[in-house]
Amino acid sequence: MKLISFKNGSAEGWGAVVGDRVTDLATATGHATLTDFIASDDFDERDSLLEAASPTLNMSEIELRPVIPRPEKIVCAVRNYLDHHQEVLDAGIQRELADFPPIFLRAWRSQVAHNQPIIRPNASETLDWEGELAVIIGRGARDIAEEDAWDHIAGYSCYNDASVREWQFHAKQIAAGKNFEGTGAFGPWMVTADEIEAGRKLTIETRLNGEVVQSSDSSNMIFSIPRLINYASTIFTLAPGDVIVTGTPAGVGWSRKPQRFMVPGDVVEVEIEAIGLLRNPVETQQ
Repeated sequence: MKLISFKNGSAEGWGAVVGDRVTDLATATGHATLTDFIASDDFDERDSLLEAASPTLNMSEIELRPVIPRPEKIVCAVRNYLDHHQEVLDAGIQRELADFPPIFLRAWRSQVAHNQPIIRPNASETLDWEGELAVIIGRGARDIAEEDAWDHIAGYSCYNDASVREWQFHAKQIAAGKNFEGTGAFGPWMVTADEIEAGRKLTIETRLNGEVVQSSDSSNMIFSIPRLINYASTIFTLAPGDVIVTGTPAGVGWSRKPQRFMVPGDVVEVEIEAIGLLRNPVETQQ
């Protein structure tokens, strides 16, 4: 099932995508947000709830929101693909393979939806792409064992952890370059976990103006999805609707020679097998 958050005029809602139509499940279930639905017992009955409801909207009539517009936490993995780790080394930055997953937190206000512009800030011209697989937490808990982690996943989506590289390197902590408003693209929808076999290798590709700039698959992750969930949940209780962004493969613009960054007028796409395509134009900050 593909689940989305959207705006219909001034009203916010959520629902299921069926072809080019949307079933408004907020009205059908009484849950105000997709996060509320994920946290409820109704989430396990989603197929029967969808069968009992009828599509009420056309996709062309609504404006997509980030899949989870206001997650409690967005936990992002750093250098979590072997090929990306190698390109960082090749670029002259010495980093040892970590014993534990390097992570940072992204603010929900930094997010944008499918087809909404990623914003290049006035403070820098070093806006880079990072196509990534996003995991949405279903059952919240603390200290989740790796062998139980798949049972805590509600679904998957595409993410573009667009990074302002200049600011990322202001200090050893990189969060400054990862939280500019309008840089975290998330969508277009969440594909529920029952649609994708646990541990399945998923291809991931990022394109800039139609040119492939990243091409890899999830088997290149250094720390697996269960390990990321285990590690994050050791620090804090993971809540329904929390998002874990699992890292980017090789091919970022910063590591290229010459370096290449996104500019206003560009269009960037992240496509992940079995999930879909996230598309965003690039605009400058107003």
